[in-house]
Amino acid sequence: MVRCSSKNEISVAQGPAGTLPSGIPQFSVEIANTNSQVPIANIHLSCKEFSSATLVNPEIFKRVAVDDCLVNDGRALAPGAALSFKYANTKQYPLAVLSATC
Repeated sequence: MVRCSSKNEISVAQGPAGTLPSGIPQFSVEIANTNSQVPIANIHLSCKEFSSATLVNPEIFKRVAVDDCLVNDGRALAPGAALSFKYANTKQYPLAVLSATC
């Protein structure tokens, strides 16, 4: 039997990714399933009042409520898979896993 503690199997990394021509900082985010055997779905991140000056593909990342953002439109992230996106804002948002399902 494969074990999965879903919240601990998701890594979230982000950092600076340059600036827009308008001078607004950009940030790059990578969300990865670190479990090598089990897909993980319904990944929700704590994201405060996340917003971006540039469009973030809502199928990859969207705010569904205050401090609740949905990853990959709720679809499973395959074992070892990662997805990434960029956003632009004057500040970097703290992103942390709220919940996920194995």
